Amino acid sequence: MIIRNGLVWGDDFAFHEKDLYIDDATHTIVDKPVSENEEVLDAKGNYVIPGLVDVHIHGAKGHDFCDANADGLSEIAAYLHSCGVTSFCATSMTLPENQLKEIFETVSGVPDDGNHAYVAGIHMEGPFLSPAKKGAQKESYLCNPSIDVFCRLSEASGGKIKLITIAPELPGADKFIEKFHDDVAISLGHSTASYEIASKAFAAGANHATHLFNAMPAFHHRDPGIVGAAADAPHAMAEIICDGIHIHPAVIRSVFRMFGDDRVILISDAMRATGMADGTYELGGQTVYKKGRFATLADGTLAGSATNLFDCMQNALSFGLPLESVVRAVTYNPAKSIGMEKIIGSLTPGARADVLLLNKKYELERVL
Repeated sequence: MIIRNGLVWGDDFAFHEKDLYIDDATHTIVDKPVSENEEVLDAKGNYVIPGLVDVHIHGAKGHDFCDANADGLSEIAAYLHSCGVTSFCATSMTLPENQLKEIFETVSGVPDDGNHAYVAGIHMEGPFLSPAKKGAQKESYLCNPSIDVFCRLSEASGGKIKLITIAPELPGADKFIEKFHDDVAISLGHSTASYEIASKAFAAGANHATHLFNAMPAFHHRDPGIVGAAADAPHAMAEIICDGIHIHPAVIRSVFRMFGDDRVILISDAMRATGMADGTYELGGQTVYKKGRFATLADGTLAGSATNLFDCMQNALSFGLPLESVVRAVTYNPAKSIGMEKIIGSLTPGARADVLLLNKKYELERVL
């Protein structure tokens, strides 16, 4: 296929008037037409961008990754694809090891057929988290970082764990980071860590911050905590939930100025109520109440979001952020954070041909 007359996202993170070539047989971007009789798609002046990449999503459409149901995970993937989110990290909650093993084994059951989002890997959010910043995680299942537990879970997943959130102040966290930082992206989150502890963890190889500002100490001018440590670590990338609820728009704009366009990752942190009517749902063994865009526990604690990543992208644009900054934060940056930027999140030859067409109002016109 040849996509013509579009504003195509380039490797320089800007838009260009040029053709885009796709090898339909391999579903990859190529640098020239495959044959003389290629199908031509007229983009009609629309934006042509990579499919969105969500590295932090628990569920949607009434299903959750932690249900350990391959059919349910496939329905999540189909919903995401329809929304323009073409790759994702299925994100777990804090549960016993035996349950997590069963959950992780379901990842291979999602079809890669052009109608489902590609499962890029697993984001293991828990159980190595702080009870004081557990958020919607179940406290009774929390534990200290364990090299042996992670090795067993990684084996059960078939090596699919791409990202893991840990609290660096917990006993054993330093040895965990030292052991695994070359094998998996290590994110700091659900943590009470001071600036000093977090900085030490980033220096040791942690390279990611989980939903910045949420489930961590507030950024204070005399105690900057994880937020300040992440900003000071030039290699660290920061997730922000851009549902318009978890973080004020002014703070989101500040994060882009503080970290720069190359280190911000927009995430949904969506749970099973996403795409569903208001009502009562479940997350990590706890009851969640959805009303409008809010998803909370009984005590009012925010319990993930009920917004998909495409809507988060539109939110960021409505907050006044430049299109180029936002597109990078939902495509290349999340892909890079898990070491997959040559496969997803770009329109570089050799990458998956996951392509979106957006009109000038930034509405989704087509998913390829």
